[in-house]
Amino acid sequence: MNIVYTVDNKFVPQLVTCICSVCENNKKEEIIFYVVSKGISKGNKARLESYVESYRQKISIIELGDVKNYIEFEFDTSSWNDIVLARLVFDRLLPETVEKVLYLDGDTMVRGNLHKLWQTDLSDYVLGAAIEPTANEERKHAIGLRSDEPYYNAGVLFINMKKWREMNAGKMVLDFYQMHNGKLFANDQCAINGALKNYILQIPVSYNFCNTYRFYPYKTLVKMTSPAKFCTHQEYEAMKKNPMIIHFLGEERPWRVGNKHTYTKEYMKYWNKTPWKESELEYGWERYFKAFNLFNLMMKPFPYLRFKIMDKLIPVFIRHRKKS
Repeated sequence: MNIVYTVDNKFVPQLVTCICSVCENNKKEEIIFYVVSKGISKGNKARLESYVESYRQKISIIELGDVKNYIEFEFDTSSWNDIVLARLVFDRLLPETVEKVLYLDGDTMVRGNLHKLWQTDLSDYVLGAAIEPTANEERKHAIGLRSDEPYYNAGVLFINMKKWREMNAGKMVLDFYQMHNGKLFANDQCAINGALKNYILQIPVSYNFCNTYRFYPYKTLVKMTSPAKFCTHQEYEAMKKNPMIIHFLGEERPWRVGNKHTYTKEYMKYWNKTPWKESELEYGWERYFKAFNLFNLMMKPFPYLRFKIMDKLIPVFIRHRKKS
């Protein structure tokens, strides 16, 4: 099993926490972790290698350097770290022998065995991804998707590297990105959705269980996604009870003091198993979370209204983060 991450030095504690969660829940699997690094320190690299070896697993750390060396046009990733674009050049970074790989964002936690996902047949697809219910029609139409076509979240990608190379999918996505002047709402995620829309297998949301699913009931999620298809009610309830991969998408994250995330306690269990357990948590979020929790309480009877409000606020948050 091949698992790949893209992180910088600041995000190493979160990276190793996810690696811990993978290893603890997949002890019978043989795993090679590929870490695409943007300036991870020598000390952290050595500790990472030692930690992964303590689980009798393998790790390969690949130094990325400047992302601009791989992309021949100007781009704007808004408030996101430009290391996210490394996902588009895995064919140039990973060994030729790697035929498939599971990409995980650094802000994820694995709660169960990944064998079933790893055995998913990707023969006819470039990658597998879970649907993103919050993508509105404007965002879809901007990248050439019809309203009834799904939009996928790129935080978890099960990639058929063999087909990626055969189709030169990286070039397809970069060409699409360039065609939109290097400016898309969710940069590489939008580019992947637009360029590869006919080559993406929809995997269960259990493998990319975002914060979205904590705030909206099933009927609202169906309405948000419509006319694209969501999963059945029965499937959703089963996945919600025991999701396999938690994606801490958004501002509410376990390492931020004052958060009320459902899976904070479980995440910190893995955090505390790592050599980075003494890493400083993020302070300064307490007022934000108080306001956020009050907002969620007020909006609980009106989930679709909450979605419409957040749909308007998120671009504002992105612009604010970019300025700061």
